[in-house]
Amino acid sequence: MNAIVNVVLAVQMLTALAMIGLILIQHGKGADMGAAFGSGSSGSLFGASGSANFLSRTTAVLAGVFFVATLALAYFGNARPASSGSVLESPAATVPAGGPAVTASDAVVAPAVPASGAGQIPTK
Repeated sequence: MNAIVNVVLAVQMLTALAMIGLILIQHGKGADMGAAFGSGSSGSLFGASGSANFLSRTTAVLAGVFFVATLALAYFGNARPASSGSVLESPAATVPAGGPAVTASDAVVAPAVPASGAGQIPTK
């Protein structure tokens, strides 16, 4: 089960990185406006409309894979056994009505104050 979770997590991370790369490569809707006024070329590797269709479809497929991987990780996260050792799921420790017992080794001894008044605050 742990190996499946690791594989799904790796698929999710790889699809996320691929989606980031594809989204950064794509041109926006208004990218051709600047080219119409002579500030750049509007040509691309796959042609004007072919690149948008190829890149947008690939991004959509990767988004679907990412969504399915996220749902699978959520399912595997809730499918863990109840005895996972979580602190929040274990019952709280009860303390006796009289409070916890204090032994001689637990007691804190206050430091001794010298009798000469060296530790006092002077007043005028």
